[in-house]
Amino acid sequence: MHLHKILLGLVVVAGLAGITTMAAPTTTAQAASATTLYTQWRKAYVGGKTQKYVKSNNGSGATTALSEGQGYAMLATVLAAKKGVNTRTTFNQFYAYYRAHRVSSKVPLMQWQQTKRNGKMTSTGQQQNSATDGDLDIAYALILADKKWGSKQVNYKAAAKKLLTAIKQKELNQTTYLPTMGNWATSTYDVSKLRTADLMTGYFKTFARYTMDSTWTKVAKRSQVAVKKLSARQKTGLFPDFILATGASIKLKAVSPYTIESATDNQVGYNACRVPWRLAQTYKMQKDSVTKNALNKQLKFFNKKKQITAVYTLGGKAVNSYVNTAFTAPVNFAAKVMKKSALEKKTAKQLPTTIEKKNYFSATLQVVTALS
Repeated sequence: MHLHKILLGLVVVAGLAGITTMAAPTTTAQAASATTLYTQWRKAYVGGKTQKYVKSNNGSGATTALSEGQGYAMLATVLAAKKGVNTRTTFNQFYAYYRAHRVSSKVPLMQWQQTKRNGKMTSTGQQQNSATDGDLDIAYALILADKKWGSKQVNYKAAAKKLLTAIKQKELNQTTYLPTMGNWATSTYDVSKLRTADLMTGYFKTFARYTMDSTWTKVAKRSQVAVKKLSARQKTGLFPDFILATGASIKLKAVSPYTIESATDNQVGYNACRVPWRLAQTYKMQKDSVTKNALNKQLKFFNKKKQITAVYTLGGKAVNSYVNTAFTAPVNFAAKVMKKSALEKKTAKQLPTTIEKKNYFSATLQVVTALS
C-alpha cells in the first residue's frame, strides 16, 4: 500500500530539475553534512506539534503522511542522535504520532496513510491498512531508541516487541517466511507478492536477538535465500520492484507491469531503488557473504554508468536520462559501505548539497542514507 505510483509523476518532474553537484566529502565532513541535511529536511518536511509526521504530498493538495515516511523519520532521528544531535524530543513526537495512528490499540501496525481532514490527520477506508516496510523501520528505530536512551521514560522496548509480534502475525507469509506487503495481504496470491526492498536481513537478525524469537532467524535465512536467487536471475544483479515468491523453497516468478503498483513493477523503479541501501544496511550489520556478493554485483553494474539515472530494466537499460536522488543516494551509501571509492565519489557529485524541496521521497532517502 504505497503512494509511489501516485507520487511518481511528481518525483519524475523533480528529477528533471537541475541537480547541484558537490565534491566527495571526507568522513568527518560526511557526518557534519548528514546532520545538516537532517536539520534542513526536518524544517522542510516535518509537520505536526506534539505529534510529528512527514509531509509526503510534495506541497500539492491535502497534506498526507505515510507509515513509510514515519519509519524513515524515526530511523533518521535516532541515527542523528547517535551523531550527536539532540533529537530525543523529536523522536518522541514521531513516536506519539505513530501510536495515534496504529491499526488499533491491540494491533500496533501503523495505518499506511493519513490525510488532513478538517485540520486533523486521519485514515479512512484502505488507508487504515498497514504497509510492512514502514512497520519494519519503525520497529528497528524503536530498538535503536531503546539502546540509545533506555526505556525508563518511554518504554521503547515494550513498543518494539509488541510491534514485532504484530508484524510476525499479520505481515509474514507463513509458507515462505518472507514479508508480505501489509496486513491486507491475506489471499494466497497477495501473500506471494514480494517487495524486494523489504528483504532487510540485518533487521531480521537484530529482531531475533532482541526478542529471542527464532521465527526471525527463519525470516532472515529465507530472506537470504531470496536475495541469492534474485541476484542470480540477471547478469546485472538488479532486483525488480516486485516479484512473486511461493513455497518453502522460495520459487520466484516475474510480474508484469501494473500487476501490483505501477509500470515499473518488473523494473528497478521507485521501490527497488532502495535495494542497494537495504543490502548495505545488512552488510554493515552482518558482514555476510550472500549480501556482499549480491551488493558487489549490483555495484559493478552501477560503476559502469557515467551517472546513475532513474529507473532501469533488469537487463540494465536506462529507462530515463535524468538523475533522481532516490536512485543515487542508495548507491552512494552502498559504495561507501563496500569501500568502492570511485563509485562513491562519482555518485557524491550527483547528490544535492541542500535538501530538495517538494520532493519527499528523494529528500528523505538522501537524509536517511546519509545518516545510516
